[in-house]
Amino acid sequence: MSYFAAAVVRDDSGWTAAEVSLRGANDIDEVADRLRDVDQDADVSLLFVEADDAYLVILRLDEGEDLRVFGSDSAYAEESRLGALLVGDLKTSVTGIEDGDEPRPAAGGDEESEQPAVDPEADPVGDADLLADLGVSAQKLLALCALEGMLPADVTAEVCQVLGCADEVEELREV
Repeated sequence: MSYFAAAVVRDDSGWTAAEVSLRGANDIDEVADRLRDVDQDADVSLLFVEADDAYLVILRLDEGEDLRVFGSDSAYAEESRLGALLVGDLKTSVTGIEDGDEPRPAAGGDEESEQPAVDPEADPVGDADLLADLGVSAQKLLALCALEGMLPADVTAEVCQVLGCADEVEELREV
């Protein structure tokens, strides 16, 4: 199974990106350590892991602590060792948003208050709200993952566009 892992870290000077190797990682804590190693002093550290044009996992650390994880499909845990390592322990399905979890749309914003259209074949797991304070609500993230024809790389690009680090991630892909 092939994968692309891009770390995006933000400090006072803005966003920077680096490719991260997950080879030999034995557990999710070791993956988190590799993300921390990109920039020990980062305010926000994100790791986008795209696998086989089918699965996306996003990991987040705030000031190097409090690991939060979202996976686009729990099936990834059954498909590969890396998938099991990243999302195997996530039991919380996020196919629906719990009442009160989703902030109201901004004035003049699109009325997307209905439940997200989730791919019936996929079972997103983990913390879909992990990017909400950065401008990508749980509903938006789930909708992007469920959009027909969207590859994990497309979802990463859309999310990074909102975050303001799309160019940095795109440069990593071109190497």
